[in-house]
Amino acid sequence: MASLTAAGTEPLFRLLNCFMPLDQADREALTVLEAGQMLSCDARSDIAREGENPSVVRLLVSGWACRYKDLPDGRRQIVGFFLPGDFCDQNVYILSQLDHSIGALTHVRYYEIAPHQIKDVIDPRPNLLRASLYHELVSSAIQREWLLSIGQRSPVERLAHLFVELYYRLRAVGLATGLTFDFPLTQNHLAEANGVSVVHINRTLQEMRREGLIELSDRQLRIIDLERLKRVSMFNPNYLHFNRA
Repeated sequence: MASLTAAGTEPLFRLLNCFMPLDQADREALTVLEAGQMLSCDARSDIAREGENPSVVRLLVSGWACRYKDLPDGRRQIVGFFLPGDFCDQNVYILSQLDHSIGALTHVRYYEIAPHQIKDVIDPRPNLLRASLYHELVSSAIQREWLLSIGQRSPVERLAHLFVELYYRLRAVGLATGLTFDFPLTQNHLAEANGVSVVHINRTLQEMRREGLIELSDRQLRIIDLERLKRVSMFNPNYLHFNRA
């Protein structure tokens, strides 16, 4: 399975380079962010809680995390996944308090970076600045696509769309080998992200396996036929804007 051979800001560089062509000087500039404090968090723990004052920016280096909202009775909706190279979120510090929580789905490592450090690194470099703006805009575009999925796509279409999206995002940072990638999400996570029951997720996964769309075992997912999966989910990659560079 593919893995990043470099730690630190390399996932971020790879992701931003999908939006704008960056050079070695841009890569070296980003390494300044590694002066931020490196922290880790175990799976099923919170990185940040709704209501907290977001005074720092978090940059995910390894592992998977999610943005979620919950109700007083304990029901939870996952509203986004954070992958290596993602800020959680780049401009969150302007809020007086978080309106959502961030949870670790696996063991994660991340930097806590002062907002002025990010501005000092990114603002003077035009391509880095434009790429970081694309990163923020794509985060919003992903939320719109998820809303469309929950409102209009069938459970099979919904799950297929999520799998294709995750494949493109992981490939962008070098974390997919061919059409195979690490997949640590449980059926519970998939249910909370797709707005259906765990029983329905289980049936949907079985159907996708029978149809020869995916293989899922040992926490790895293999897309058997990417073009067919895209047709099933009516996937249009334009919202990810990875063709900019």
